[in-house]
Amino acid sequence: MRGSGDAERGRYGDAEMWRHGGVPASPDLRISRSPLPGITTMIWEERWHPLREEWIIVAAHRQNRPWSGGVIEHAEAVGPDYVDDCYLCPGNLRVSGQRNDLYTSTFVFENDMPCVSPAAPSDLEPPLGIYQNRPAQGSARVVCYSLRHSLTLAELEPHEVEELLRVWQEQYRELSKRPEVNHVLIFENKGEAVGVSNPHPHCQIYATNFIFKFIETEARISARHLTETGRILFQDILEAERQDGRRIICENETAIAFMPYFARYAYEVFVAPKKTHPHLATLSDPERRDFADVLRRVLIKFDNLWEIPFPYVMPLHQAPTDGGDYRGFHFHIEFHPPLRRPNLLKYLAGPEIGGGNFLSDTSPEEKAAELKAAAEVHYKNKG
Repeated sequence: MRGSGDAERGRYGDAEMWRHGGVPASPDLRISRSPLPGITTMIWEERWHPLREEWIIVAAHRQNRPWSGGVIEHAEAVGPDYVDDCYLCPGNLRVSGQRNDLYTSTFVFENDMPCVSPAAPSDLEPPLGIYQNRPAQGSARVVCYSLRHSLTLAELEPHEVEELLRVWQEQYRELSKRPEVNHVLIFENKGEAVGVSNPHPHCQIYATNFIFKFIETEARISARHLTETGRILFQDILEAERQDGRRIICENETAIAFMPYFARYAYEVFVAPKKTHPHLATLSDPERRDFADVLRRVLIKFDNLWEIPFPYVMPLHQAPTDGGDYRGFHFHIEFHPPLRRPNLLKYLAGPEIGGGNFLSDTSPEEKAAELKAAAEVHYKNKG
């Protein structure tokens, strides 16, 4: 017997549901008793990711499956504030031979080993047959958060996080004005689990002549949603999260953090302004202050989960800078943490790499509850 969700899917199709104000019904949901000890139910569900237009497979019972593979060790130690051979510490020589400023807060410099360059050759030899190539042009920069080598973003003071956001705004404004720049990607890789090359607290900025794929997809989908419904897609997501309420981690007057219904990683979190802005640069001073507050609270909760420096990939989702119409794009920060347990990684394997659909081993509702319950005073500062 077809339910209302099936009827809606028959009318619009899966990919159309969000654009017509509905939530796609899961194509398959099965719950059964588990024969495995310690696991009471087994659940199979797919959840629609409206910003990517793809289904996320949720099989939360797999979190407790037997595991004899590799584990991650966290050697908690209080490191020094200065390391004489660190390329990012104040006053030190970098691999290029240039010397860092004796900075005391944030410090921005051109990456010595950039992935793109304004000097990238434009006269590339064309490949044979169906293949294509083009220059990878642009600028790559590094932003150090603090002079202290041992700190992380979660341990910065509130005014220091707000200052970092101000620097990000300044960098976006400058780089986006360049006619050859079509996108400004700001991101941080934190922790050995995601392959960070230097533990000194820092992020990177890529200002490129191309638009990174996920941003290009999100911009296209958001623009289409606005044209077809007259609504901002991300605002529809925020409204759905408010209606449910279980996955909202924290919020204040103008900013909010939540674990999305369609989360792929166990502790995936979005931090966003409540008002739609296409990029960080248009946030007012009060909005920037509120955003810094929510961002910092989320970071502290991450670290407090297991009292470790919590690893993640943190990209800023900002509208492209190629002159297009991006009124439907809603700036936000996404956290993609690789851990599903203190010592276990979420490995991307057959379903993700081979099949192209993300398989989540956890329930977003359960993981959001864990994050909500985590303290907002950093564990290193406990009296």
